[in-house]
Amino acid sequence: METEKTAKEALKSSSPIQLVITALAVLAALVWGGSKLYHSFLYVETDNAQIEGDVYPVISRVPGRVQQVLCADNQHVAAGDTLVRLDPADFLVKRDMAAAALDNAHAAVAAAGESAAAAAATRQKLAADLRRSENLRRQDVISASEFDAVKAAAISASAQSAAAQSQQKAASAQVNLREAELRNAELQLSYTAITAPAAGHVSRKNVQPGQYVAAGQQLIALVGSGKLWVVANFKETQLENLRPGQLVAIKVDAYPGEEFEGKVESISSGTGSRFALLPPDNASGNFVKVAQRVPVKIVFTGNPGKKHKLAAGMNVIVEVRVK
Repeated sequence: METEKTAKEALKSSSPIQLVITALAVLAALVWGGSKLYHSFLYVETDNAQIEGDVYPVISRVPGRVQQVLCADNQHVAAGDTLVRLDPADFLVKRDMAAAALDNAHAAVAAAGESAAAAAATRQKLAADLRRSENLRRQDVISASEFDAVKAAAISASAQSAAAQSQQKAASAQVNLREAELRNAELQLSYTAITAPAAGHVSRKNVQPGQYVAAGQQLIALVGSGKLWVVANFKETQLENLRPGQLVAIKVDAYPGEEFEGKVESISSGTGSRFALLPPDNASGNFVKVAQRVPVKIVFTGNPGKKHKLAAGMNVIVEVRVK
């Protein structure tokens, strides 16, 4: 009997404490739930978001054997830095051949000029002889056959002079062609030094010395270091109050506890699935309604990369204040 009485007294004495604990737990749950509900009215959130950046392909514009690779993985390079050198031997030969062809063209122009000058002098002399012969013929000093011979010589000299001038023009045109060929050969030679199109970090380096590369082959990808942004894929049901210019809180998975600031720059005009390799065809009859995702571009405000190392592809969580 005493044991039962003691248990009942203990139960009665502990009931107020349990009630207080239960009440506090319920109150905490209500406060937490209310704060979440209030937060949902003010913000839209998604974890389907990644950091993006410019990626520049480094491409060989001419075929050739790789002579040197002058960069390392993840190395920072400036715009214009030489990253890869191809063997220039073949292109040096082509340039020298083009230079020799240009010299020959200049020599042909000089020879054509001399021939044109000589033909012009002959034409002028025979034209003067023709004028004198015309006066002599009117005075019946020379015979008709002599006059015809002088006239024929003058006509022939004029035709030869015109032909020589045409040859001179053709030779000049050849000079222009050979100059263009030389410029092209020098340009092709310059392409053996493959440079960085922009500042950034070397990534996906797929080139080694001795390798033969084709024209148009991508050798390196440069991740631009100038500017990073976030692409957040919101559900279409979250877009009602989204507007460009709204403030955004950005949380990067790599830096828990840190929060970066940004703003909405633009909202895509199409859903992600519309630009997929195989976009859905709802007319086929296999229609299942799924909430579509719409890419939203968010730019960082300030300079987040100054303190933290951010990289394209990092996962982030974004909260956009819409009210």
